[in-house]
Amino acid sequence: MQVLLILNDPPYGTERCYNGLRLALALAKGNPAIMVTVFLMADAVVAAKSGQKTPDGYYNVERMLKGVLAGKGQILLCGTCMDARGLADAEVLSGVRRSSMAELATITVSAEKVLVF
Repeated sequence: MQVLLILNDPPYGTERCYNGLRLALALAKGNPAIMVTVFLMADAVVAAKSGQKTPDGYYNVERMLKGVLAGKGQILLCGTCMDARGLADAEVLSGVRRSSMAELATITVSAEKVLVF
């Protein structure tokens, strides 16, 4: 089964990104037959910036994204959103890649479940 999660909100300040990633982690680790794709767009693209430092006891979305990747999920970033925020390809986590609205459309059509946060 293919599951697509689309995240829009910034990584910190609200809990939508956090909650979307919690679900992505549970899906990626819970059943090897589930293919999880997380598409970050709008302010959520900043979640993929490497080198995040958060206070002890506070969630860290960089670690959460690495967990999704370790569970064989994929993380895609809206290239237009990256450009609008000045986020370069070299600044994002290894294993995460720039994508496009055309690719999102293709993945959306092929996904069996689409969830938007």
